[in-house]
Parts: sequence; structure tokens; C-alpha cells
Amino acid sequence: PMAAGRADPRVLALAQRVAEGAEQDAPTLLLQLKEILSSASLGHKESKKLKQDIYHYDLVHYCALLLRQDCSRLRGGWATAARLAEILSHCCVGLEVKDDPEEFYQKFLPSAIDNMLILGRRLQTRFIRAIKDEEKQEFLSCFQTVTDAICWLFGGHIQLTECVLQNDHFLQLLITDDVETAVTMMSVLHSILGVNSSVLLQVDEEILHSVLDELVYKLSSTANPVIGNAATKLLLLMAKNCKQILFLLATRYQGLQVLLSKQWTGKGFDRDLSQLLDLLYLEQSDGKGEMQRQHQAACIIQAMWKGYQTRKRLKKLPQAVTTLQRSFRAKREQELQHLEKQKEDEALKLQMLLQRQRAMRLFHERQLALLEIIHASQVDKHMQEMKVKSALTIQRFWRGYTARRNFHQQKQSLKEYKAAVIIQRAACKFLEKQRRKRTLSLWKDPKGLTDEQRLALQQKVDDYIKLHPASQMSEERSKELHMQAQEKLAQFLLRNRLDQRAAQRRETLLAQVNTDVELLMNAPQLAETTEKDLAVFMSRSIPVATRAKESHNAMLKYARWPWWKKLGDEFEEDDVIPDDALNAELGNLFIGGRK
Repeated sequence: PMAAGRADPRVLALAQRVAEGAEQDAPTLLLQLKEILSSASLGHKESKKLKQDIYHYDLVHYCALLLRQDCSRLRGGWATAARLAEILSHCCVGLEVKDDPEEFYQKFLPSAIDNMLILGRRLQTRFIRAIKDEEKQEFLSCFQTVTDAICWLFGGHIQLTECVLQNDHFLQLLITDDVETAVTMMSVLHSILGVNSSVLLQVDEEILHSVLDELVYKLSSTANPVIGNAATKLLLLMAKNCKQILFLLATRYQGLQVLLSKQWTGKGFDRDLSQLLDLLYLEQSDGKGEMQRQHQAACIIQAMWKGYQTRKRLKKLPQAVTTLQRSFRAKREQELQHLEKQKEDEALKLQMLLQRQRAMRLFHERQLALLEIIHASQVDKHMQEMKVKSALTIQRFWRGYTARRNFHQQKQSLKEYKAAVIIQRAACKFLEKQRRKRTLSLWKDPKGLTDEQRLALQQKVDDYIKLHPASQMSEERSKELHMQAQEKLAQFLLRNRLDQRAAQRRETLLAQVNTDVELLMNAPQLAETTEKDLAVFMSRSIPVATRAKESHNAMLKYARWPWWKKLGDEFEEDDVIPDDALNAELGNLFIGGRK
């Protein structure tokens, strides 16, 4: 371990502040490492010494750990995280670890690359989701800073190129539809190939196929010249550096040559495109004649098919035009009819409103004229007559409305009844015709039984009588049963008469109790009691007369009700007394007397 006295005082002080300070202040303090590293750029030995001190005091490890956290909570946000990634890459490049170098090269550097790729993935996601241009520009700048840091790191440590390609986050960053981030990631892949041209042969075949599939997909799915230029340069670089990849492009993607020549010619990068096409042509030189024949055959088939489709479309064109014109005219006619109907409805509503206002004005004028003519003593009589006429008019319209409503409700049943009558009439006519035909037919005697059939039937009758003999009863037994039945009937009638009398007595007592209870509920207090009130409880006829008077008053009140309270259930109010209630008043009366 390095002695503390030999360490740089700035690094030592910074490490002490990071260790003793709060956790949220650590990212801001670690940003001071950039000034410390830039001050030692003139001396190569001094720069190595500073990086060793930073690594010795675990400041580099702290930077790597901060990249995995939620950077939106840091001071400075995502810009601070991007600057920390840049500081981490500068600290690791040119660093010579003498103590435990395997820990640094095999564990720390791959984990640092993984953390940077995770940070890049988060920045790419937020860049795609951002709406404002300022936010998108900020996230894109941070994303480019992180990718530059990754390129700087594997530029100083070539073995990290394979680690970058095999990382799942790198493939996720590359597989995107966004133009800016896709171009940036293709530039990172270009840098990887520039640093280590044979790295694609060192990774798994599945990863290689995934990278090539994504590049070819970008060429076939977009028309952006920036994407096309970057993807073409990458494929050209791969084909130049490795013959196996060129063979894979020629065999795995057989339509790539036609796609490049037709879609990307004249887009500003014809030089690189022509070089790539030449390489593909040379690789496919053995099967060039076959490819040309297939190409010519495909052209002939396409020409024939296009001609057939064109002729077919031209034949259907007049019919299609006629159909289109017919539908357009029908729709226009429908719209005109709808507009005319709306205008007619509005005019009708306005006319009805004017007629109603005119009728009301005439009615009021007629009323005023009649009031001026009629004598003052006859005004009440005239108003009463007008009320009666109005009531009759309302009743007439209401009865007409109810009759029409009932007719519409019974219309279906009436139709079914008429249909049933028609069916019955037809059935009766048919049966009558059948009956007439039957009467006109000749009479035929039924066939008689033969002697053998008569004997067989007689034998069956005798056998049944033997198996089921009839039960016989004597005359004395019949009389005895008759007397028993008469006695039981007499007992039942007597018992039923007694039960009826008992039930009548119970009802009478119950009515008396109800009457007494009601009188007690309506009785005044003892201090206010008079002789008249006492006579009510001492005499049995006074309660009867009182209840009869109340019932009579209720019937009179019901008889004086206006006509509109007797129309039906829909006009019945809460204070209405139905006929059942009036009848119940008389049924609850107690008739004095004792058995």
C-alpha cells in the first residue's frame, strides 16, 4: 500500500471530505477530480501518480457506484452523472495497478462498462419520452458524453471491446427507432471496430447475427440518409476487415444487394455504397449468372402482373366511377332532403307558436269583452259556467287520450284476435266440407265377428271375472254404514254451528275493544273531563252514533270532492279516502247488546 505522506494532498483532502461529508454531497465533490486531473496533463508521470492515488482511496469505485443509482435525485441531475462517467473513464485510462491487477482488469473495468451502459440506457429512454426541445437536447448531450466516455475507456483497454459487444444493454441501445441515439450507437460500434477489427469474430455467433440483423433492418425500414450512411459505413468496415462477415452478408442477406442499389443510390454516400456493392458482387461472382436469370425472371413476372392489374383496373374504372357518382348524388340528395325537412319543421314550429299566441290573445280579448258586457252580479255565474266548460273540455281530451292509448296497447291483441277468427273460420269450412263428403259416401256395414273370435272374447271375459270377483255386501251392513255416516254428518254440522257462533262472538268483542281503545285515545284529560264525556263511556249507543257520524262525514267529504280527484290513480293525492276505507269504517262499528 502507498504511504499517506506520498499521496497528493488534493486527492487526500477530497477523499477525506467525501468520507466525512453527507451522501448527497458526494457527487458534487467528486466532480473536482476533473480539475485535479487536468492540472497534471503536462507531466505524464504526475498524471499516473494522481490516478494511482485516486484509485487507492477508492474514489474511482465511488464514481462507478454512483452511476447505478437514480441520477434524477443527484445534485445537477443527469448532467452530473454524465460528467462522473467522463471522469471515471479518464481515471481508468493510463492507470497502472501494481497491487492486485486482476481485480482491476477482470472485475472493476467490466463493472464500470456495465454501469456506463446502464446510464446510457436510462438517458436514451428519457430522451425518447421527453416532449420539450430543451429537455431532449439536454438528455442527448448527456447521452453523447456517456458514449464518448465508453469509447475513451475501451480505447485505453482494448480487451473491453468484447465486453461491450457481449453486454445486453449495448444491444438494447443499438436496437432503437430514434435517429439521434441510433447514429450515436453506430458511431460507438464504428469506434469498437476501429480499435479491435477482429472483435466480431471473438464474440458469440448469436450476438454477431443480432448486430448484422439490426443494421440490415435499419437499411430496409428507414429512408433517413443519416441512418443509411452510418449503417453502410459499418457494413463496409466489417466486410473489409473480415472475409467471414462478407460471406455471411452475401449468403444470409441475399436481397441486400438489390436493396442497397435501389433504395440508397444517390443519397450522398455513393462512394461507400459502391465499394460495398462491389465487395458483394465479387463474393457472389460464382452465382452471378443464376442471379441475373432470376432477376430477369422476376422482372418479367412483375411486368406481366403489373400489366394484368392495370388492365383489370381499367376495365373496372367506368363501373367504379358510375358507382361513386351514384353514391355521391344519393348522399347529396339525402343531405338536401334533411335540410329541407329541418326548415319545414322549424317553419311548422314557428307557425304553431304564432297560432297559439294568436289564439291566446283572441281568447283573452273575448274574455275581456264578455266581462264588459255581463252585469257584475252575473260574473260569478259566468265564471262558474266557464269552469264547467273547461272541465268538460279537459275531460273530453283526457278520455280521448286514454282511449287512444288503450287502443294502441290493445292493437296487437286485436290483430291476434282477428287472425284467430280467420283461422277458425277456415278450419270450420274445412271440417264442414269433410263432414259433407262423409255423409255423401255409401254406408258400409261393419264386419261381423266370426265364431272363433266370439269364443276367444268370451274366454277372456270369464278369465277376468275369475281373477277379479265382485265384492258383495249385505243389506244390514249397508244400513249400518248409512246410519254411521248420518251421525257423523250431524256431529259435524253441530260443531260447525258452535264454531261460527264463537267466531262471531270473538269478532264482536274485538270490535268493542277497538271502539273503546279509539275512544280512550281521543278522550280529553281528567282535568278537562265533562259529564258529556263521561256519558260516552257509560252508554253503548253514544259510541255507535259517534262512529256512524264520523263515517257519514267522511262519505260527504268524498262526495264533495272535485271531478279531477276522481279521474284515476294517477291523479290521486295523499289525503284521498278510497271506497274500501269508507266501507271499513262501518264494518268496525260495535253493536251494543249481550248474548
